[in-house]
Amino acid sequence: MRAGTWMRAAAAASLSLANFEDLCQDECVLRYDAVSKIAILSMERHARKNAIGTNFLNCIRQAIDVCAAGAPSSAYTAAADNCPPVRCLIVSSAVPNVFCAGADLKERKEMSIEESRAFVQRLRQTFDALEDLAIPTIAAIEGKALGGGMELALSLDMRVAGDGAIMGFPETGLAIIPGAGGTVRAPAVLGVSRALELILTAEQVSAQRALELGLVNRIVPAGSALDTALDLALRISKNGPLGVCAAKRAIRSAVGKPRSEAMQAEAEQYEVVLATEDRLEGLKAFAEHRTPVYKGK
Repeated sequence: MRAGTWMRAAAAASLSLANFEDLCQDECVLRYDAVSKIAILSMERHARKNAIGTNFLNCIRQAIDVCAAGAPSSAYTAAADNCPPVRCLIVSSAVPNVFCAGADLKERKEMSIEESRAFVQRLRQTFDALEDLAIPTIAAIEGKALGGGMELALSLDMRVAGDGAIMGFPETGLAIIPGAGGTVRAPAVLGVSRALELILTAEQVSAQRALELGLVNRIVPAGSALDTALDLALRISKNGPLGVCAAKRAIRSAVGKPRSEAMQAEAEQYEVVLATEDRLEGLKAFAEHRTPVYKGK
């Protein structure tokens, strides 16, 4: 991410620049603020417009693993002290006018069928791991999010788009299908009929149309998607981290299930938070008319 863009976004969200550090650097950079406990995965493969190649995918997976290790857990252990605690992850792009252009087709062209199959399988596994993160995740979309880039965005919990963003699944125009979860996550988010229209036509849609379809949570002026995502992440990170993660699990678990099973999943997640120090702190802070100090325990 360009320094100016990053500094403006951080200032707009009232974050302290002195606390930012880079946890890993390559074609993607994972940045972390120890005060808010927010991580930002900045995709920075400028030469290929964030096209997903082998090394790029490995960088994304490394960042996911760091965030997974630092996610809040009621089963607290001393080993957790070795991992920076992460309460929310934002995925953004430092490449102008592009969130992620999809698969690196130049690299894919040189792969055998077996190599292509293995790569797509790893792509599926990586996006599954992203969706399965215990912490809330937000996509800050500016410019194009196409194919694998759209699948990446759909594997996150929430999506904020600049009003110049363009989204779509071009795969059927290339005689293939969205193979990294697109045919699964798009119907879950859009409904079957709208997902079929978007995928079978291979047409690209504007940010406004994406909002109408339910593909994104909100649209904002171009260039301010990261600012808005940071503000949203800050509001989330101030809440009880164990409660936030339990609520995410309960909601995710309920999708597509009969009410009785969904209610059971909710009850199980309530049990997770019932005996925590954070729950008692929340009650105590309420009684004392002060801001709670949550420790994720």
